[in-house]
Amino acid sequence: MELTKVKEWLSLMTLEEKASLCSGKDYWRTNALERLGIPSIVMMNGPHGLRKLDEFEVNFDVSDSAPATCFPSASALASSWDRELLTEIGVALGKECHAAGVDILLGPGVNLKRSPLNGRNFEYFSEDPYLSGEMAKAYINGVQSQNVGTSLKHYACNNKEERRMTTDAVVEERALRELYLNAFEIAVKGSQPWTIMSAYNRVNGAYCSEHPHLLNQILKQEWGFEGAVVSDWGAVNVLSEGIRTGLDLEMPSSEGYGPASIIKAVQSGALTEEALDHAVERVLQLALLSAKRSGQPIDCDYERHHNLARKAAAESMVLLKNEANLLPLSKTKRKIALIGAMVRSPKIQGGGSSHMKPTQVDDVAAAVTDKLGEGSELVYAQGYDLDNEAINKALEEEARAAAAEAEAVIVIVGLPERCESESYDRQHLRIPFNQAEIIRAIAQVQERVIVVLCNGSPVEMPWAKHAGGIVEAYLGGQGFGGALADILFGDANPCGKLAETFPVDLPSTPAYLGFPGEGDRCEYREGLFIGYRYYDSRNIEPLYPFGFGLSYTSFEYSDLYLDKKDFSDLETLTVRLWVRNTGVRTGKETIQLYVKDKVSRLVRPEKELKAFAKVELHAGEAKEIAFTLDKRAFAFYDPELKDWHAETGEFDILIGQSSRHILLEETVTLRSTTSIARQYDRQSSLSDLIADPRVEPIIRQFTQGLSDSQEKHSSEMMAVFIREMPLRSLVAFSKGAFTDEMLEGLLHLANTIGAQENS
Repeated sequence: MELTKVKEWLSLMTLEEKASLCSGKDYWRTNALERLGIPSIVMMNGPHGLRKLDEFEVNFDVSDSAPATCFPSASALASSWDRELLTEIGVALGKECHAAGVDILLGPGVNLKRSPLNGRNFEYFSEDPYLSGEMAKAYINGVQSQNVGTSLKHYACNNKEERRMTTDAVVEERALRELYLNAFEIAVKGSQPWTIMSAYNRVNGAYCSEHPHLLNQILKQEWGFEGAVVSDWGAVNVLSEGIRTGLDLEMPSSEGYGPASIIKAVQSGALTEEALDHAVERVLQLALLSAKRSGQPIDCDYERHHNLARKAAAESMVLLKNEANLLPLSKTKRKIALIGAMVRSPKIQGGGSSHMKPTQVDDVAAAVTDKLGEGSELVYAQGYDLDNEAINKALEEEARAAAAEAEAVIVIVGLPERCESESYDRQHLRIPFNQAEIIRAIAQVQERVIVVLCNGSPVEMPWAKHAGGIVEAYLGGQGFGGALADILFGDANPCGKLAETFPVDLPSTPAYLGFPGEGDRCEYREGLFIGYRYYDSRNIEPLYPFGFGLSYTSFEYSDLYLDKKDFSDLETLTVRLWVRNTGVRTGKETIQLYVKDKVSRLVRPEKELKAFAKVELHAGEAKEIAFTLDKRAFAFYDPELKDWHAETGEFDILIGQSSRHILLEETVTLRSTTSIARQYDRQSSLSDLIADPRVEPIIRQFTQGLSDSQEKHSSEMMAVFIREMPLRSLVAFSKGAFTDEMLEGLLHLANTIGAQENS
């Protein structure tokens, strides 16, 4: 029915009308065709909350937007590791879009955190593609269950803000496939977002809005993406070229310039009308999808959504340090000092296009006061200025006095918007100087210091020794205050786990020497090794590892069981284990499964996250957790095959509480069913041929013979020497035992066997 309608519309449209549908009407809407009954599609910013503007022109003043629920940012939500929570938030966002007449919410973002300096990291989920893709998939399915679309962004390699509109991200193919595209692939195949937003930057020389390899070949043909590719706002280079290479919709309006380029290109033969029709069909499909909401009742409970935002903030907070069980705090007969300008002006969301107007914002001091019982008292001190880094002696002395008289101190610090935002990158990983100094000053008069961080991405913590407790709250949305009080006083058990590695300092980060690049060229020299992949493979101890997070209770893992120890890449592997809450209170635990390839032909990370599950357990309760792994859990992207390949060999299945805390492990053997047609020549070595299971039998005897002919005392050295030298050199070194004719015969036989195996 829908396809028929699209074809009918298309058959009735003129070339000019088709071209007009591939460009925006204004800043937030597509063009309508009233004579055919084709409506405009309204798109508005997200992703952690709707920024609905009454006007459809450019307007960056958030005060002009309608109130909506401000959920925690993506960096916080990813720390929940909770698919069900992300789906629930997506449903709420979809309902708010429906109530506001918005057809497509612009989010989520799944660009990976290559460097913690990226100013927009707060809007992205993780450094890991599997976690990012799973979080995005859950979010998208939630939003789109309400017949509201999403726009998965920014495709691809939008990993910095500086010069983002002209940067060329130079990325080798394996890193591109295994990291930067992988999160998009998981989300596309698992949720089919209505749209994907192409990034501003170039990838390996071509702009993302006119990149045939990324758009047509990988996204649409290989992954089967059914939606429309929309440009980031103002990202189009030449619209007609974009349409030819896989773009479907230019946003915002280019005031007729883009459509004119399409008409000219079709008339000159530079763009086929068939390619234009493909783009128009995808835009028309958006109109039909959004029409499904017509007549549906509006069910939007903002108070319920606020409570959900508070729950989400609590689920996302990560307890990083808790010396001597300082937390949770007692509610009775306590004098608590609450210190920091961010108490009254909390950083609850990031700056830039995602900034929006909340329906309400929890008052932090009021939320803490509500937790205190009879005989308790809360004292507030500002401690530092937010608009600069200078130490204010009067504020510092006031804070010291309040801290000295209290039984415990809660200090809220973090990164003001001037430190991190869309459009610019961070220059360092420090919190403002005056905030670090207030922590030190308070620690001189008070031992029980709890630091709460409000930041979008990692910070260095040279001041950590002065804190008995550290809570990473990220950007917690409008329910931050209530959620923080719930965590601090134990009404919610901390269950967040870091979705990114916290480095000790900036020079120890993977992209330190390659970020932000030189001019418009940004080389991803670290390749596959970002985040925990880098720290694990180089054995560098981070400040806090990927997947880390403390709890007020404890968990025990046991009884790891694999349904098979030997299997082919056509089969799945089921992994089971038991998790028990060994503490005295209910809590949630995130079980993480990593896979390690013990020996690989190509370089691989030490281990990679391939599955996770979050489970709630009452005190003493145990549950069985099951994971199913398929070929992709063991595979790498093989540039020769141009496909994913799982090699024959041994793999370790690692179960842990973080990337650095592995509790259970087992080894399995995988058998590959894929034969790789390799061609050998005179520059190949014997070791190349020996590594090929199809060819190895024909040279085993020859290799043995050469080894036997060597002096006994040097046989091991000579065997290695012979195996690693080019085959052509064997002719010279063998003293006639191996002739040039024999070499040509060996190559012919090896290549013939390879060809027969693959035919």
